[in-house]
Amino acid sequence: MTTLAHRRNTPSEVNALIDSAPRTPVNLTDEHRHSLSARFRAVASDTHRRIDAWMVERAGQASPGFRWSPATARRVLAAGALRRSSRVAQLSMIDAITDEIADQLARATSGFARRGSLGDWLSGLSAHEIALVTAEAANWAAQSAEIAEWITFAWHVAPSDAYYDVARARTTLRGRRDLEVTLDEARVILRLRSGSPGKSAGPGLRSDLTIDALSHPEGLAPARIIGIWPEAGVCLSVDGTMDDLRSGARDLVRTAVVQRRAEGARAA
Repeated sequence: MTTLAHRRNTPSEVNALIDSAPRTPVNLTDEHRHSLSARFRAVASDTHRRIDAWMVERAGQASPGFRWSPATARRVLAAGALRRSSRVAQLSMIDAITDEIADQLARATSGFARRGSLGDWLSGLSAHEIALVTAEAANWAAQSAEIAEWITFAWHVAPSDAYYDVARARTTLRGRRDLEVTLDEARVILRLRSGSPGKSAGPGLRSDLTIDALSHPEGLAPARIIGIWPEAGVCLSVDGTMDDLRSGARDLVRTAVVQRRAEGARAA
């Protein structure tokens, strides 16, 4: 049974969702991992596949290949800027964004940025295009900082998204996470999204929840994951229960099945 909850996006509601999260985390064992691996291996793939919550929300429908743009770069730059501004109180968000872009460009100039990376893409932009990227990132960072300022518990910017390579299945799972709150032994993950949540937002959250648990060295699931849509003024949450973790795993496998069928149809 799902624990999906719908709330208004206000400081009191967000903090209430964090405070009421279960304090005893659920643990995914090696048996759970082996079972998931077997299910993915049963859905053979000709190429290495990546699956994330966005694909789950689209029911496995094919999507154009990833490419950098102001919209796809803003989250990475904003996360780095939020880390900088949280360490240096006097640093403005726009200065933090500018410093983050400068570091990315420095990596490209020095040859440390791999081909196709964010730094490599930024190095090919004009000054006008860099300004557009800066504006997009600053807007996203401002929304993230506002949510972070609401939180009355200890929080930090997530070091990275969650990644899990499914053993012998040629499959990588990616879970989005933006902010992380620590409650005793439990963790609460916050994920920011643009626009408004659709009918499949719940399965998307469950997928991120499951991937985060799989990526944890000890298999500890977040006590709760909270999806926040600032533009829509709403937030959704899902608890890290075994039922929701299993539902998330089923949604991920179901997405792989749809992708495999689409590959077969194209091959025919």
